[in-house]
Amino acid sequence: MKQKLTIALIGCGSFAEDFVELFKKHPNTEKVYVCDLIRERAEAFSKQFDCEIIDTFEDVLKKEDVNCILNFTRRHQHGDITIRALKAGKHVYSSVPMASSVEECKEIVELVKDTGLTYVIGETCYYYPCAMFCREAYKNGKIGKFQYGAAQYYHHIDSISYGKIKEERGMPPLFYPTHSTAMILSACDSYVKRVVCFGCKTDDEAFLPGNNEWGNEHINQYVLMELANGGTARVTEARGFSYGSPSSYISNMYGTKGSYEFSNAQHLFFEREDNTEKDIIHVTDVSDYVNPADMVKNKHLPDFKEKAANWEWQRNSPAKVQEEEYKRVPAEFEGLRNSHMASHQLLVDDFCTCAFEGKMPVLNAWFAARSNVPGLVAIESAKQGGIPLEVPDFGDAPVK
Repeated sequence: MKQKLTIALIGCGSFAEDFVELFKKHPNTEKVYVCDLIRERAEAFSKQFDCEIIDTFEDVLKKEDVNCILNFTRRHQHGDITIRALKAGKHVYSSVPMASSVEECKEIVELVKDTGLTYVIGETCYYYPCAMFCREAYKNGKIGKFQYGAAQYYHHIDSISYGKIKEERGMPPLFYPTHSTAMILSACDSYVKRVVCFGCKTDDEAFLPGNNEWGNEHINQYVLMELANGGTARVTEARGFSYGSPSSYISNMYGTKGSYEFSNAQHLFFEREDNTEKDIIHVTDVSDYVNPADMVKNKHLPDFKEKAANWEWQRNSPAKVQEEEYKRVPAEFEGLRNSHMASHQLLVDDFCTCAFEGKMPVLNAWFAARSNVPGLVAIESAKQGGIPLEVPDFGDAPVK
């Protein structure tokens, strides 16, 4: 008989707060515990969500009824926490990034392969409407052979969580590139073979030489990626841009048959007509299909573009392109918190379904490594003045 999930949430921060009720209410879940090194945070979660506390992560690892952990610790701790949990026989849902070194990423992949445990990387942007539209267009042959695409994560350092933590402020932007790479790589169904990266320096003291533990001087990093399918991609991770929303998006994707371009709230798709006499391009505005439903309802407002640039409708409201995925979401999620372009409920259902049924999740360890490792290698390229570097690949996920 299939075993229901008894979950321990590790790290009771503001981001984790969006997920507790979703994991509790999923029909495959038996119970959710909470755990944090800062006792007051665990107590606040315990009171808010009616969850029991487990005092330490070490206690979680020894607790036999816990078969899953949710890794919401600080970014540079993710690899260690995940590895220890897998070695203790626990399924793992981890927020991004997968890990902070190539070696840790490789070890996680090997552990998942050897143990058969479920690992899901909670990459919200995989389910962003722009990424879903581009995957759909590519899968249906409308893009043709992939040539070039660009994705980016623009989030000013003063408004991002680690920007408020002194010891983490100088972190390299490509330390977790998955808000960009997961979108463009999934859209063109490929992986990275080689990278070249450059960075932009700043007067911010946290990014000065010797002022952070990563030896990082770049507040923005820009990487050109050579892909296994013969195409190229550009990924930008920026923490110094004065920019609003959407903070993560595919800006363009070009193929031999069709192309996609996006700016603020306008999504355009271009298709080449097969005509031997003329070079004819047909343009379709697909904004109503890709934008969140609440955004579409309000597109008549005179200040629509400004509201769209300030996250007015880009949290809880699904887009039409997401409707098919939402058919699998449990009825128990109705009215619960959702965020990041309505991606949270999809991510939670992925993990709870796959861990319970023993299925291979789409956001598996192999996908996570292919999304994470290129950024880690690119950091080294930037440190060395932008030299080309090979990106190790750990293969495709096995059929399960």
